[in-house]
Amino acid sequence: MIQLGVNIDHVATVREARRTYEPDPVRIAVLVELAGADGITVHLRQDRRHIQDRDLNMLKHTIVTRLNLEMAAVAEIINIALETGPEQVTLVPEKREEVTTEGGLDVAGSVSNLSEDVSRLKKGGIAVSMFIDPDKEQIRASADAGADFVELHTGAYAEAHGDEKKRELDRLVEASAYAHEQNIGLNAGHGLTYRNVSPVLQLKNLNELNIGHSIVSRALFVGIGRAVEEMKRLIDKGPR
Repeated sequence: MIQLGVNIDHVATVREARRTYEPDPVRIAVLVELAGADGITVHLRQDRRHIQDRDLNMLKHTIVTRLNLEMAAVAEIINIALETGPEQVTLVPEKREEVTTEGGLDVAGSVSNLSEDVSRLKKGGIAVSMFIDPDKEQIRASADAGADFVELHTGAYAEAHGDEKKRELDRLVEASAYAHEQNIGLNAGHGLTYRNVSPVLQLKNLNELNIGHSIVSRALFVGIGRAVEEMKRLIDKGPR
């Protein structure tokens, strides 16, 4: 069964627009879990533009599923991860000027440094995933660095149209098969919506999808519980 991790960053984005206390992403996380989500994902950025340290600490002590912390591979955030103890971290590239994560992590270009980071995190009892483009070199490098999972960046697929969308989906399918050959777990996410998620479900040995913006957007119309339930139903139906 493919699992759904719900990214609640943009609940905190709304809160931080007014620098106030609501909406509280921790309270939302509880509702997300009650609606059937398999895990909660948050990105603690270095500039703290949405999720704050308090949110991370509260989530760790509140949720009953799994906490997946997206983070840059920098000393400050690695230390916070080790202190907090999420079930999983996902290492992502991070630029202060970007609106959202623009591409996958270049693991192949920094295997040695990332191997040290992965080792520290795994010694702390935390599973490690690498957020990468659907590229064989990056998958192989992630396995070499000791990662437990790769999360394939589905943004190019999500933004493509027509024949290009089919080509991007084929890239994801091919990458998923290669990840299986490399004996590394497979997750996927970025830009996935209620309209484009079904074809991605055909990826080989897909473990989890991480989806945030589309679910939070849908929640404005139908509430967070129904928004999560609708996405779970689509995932449970399988590829179409």
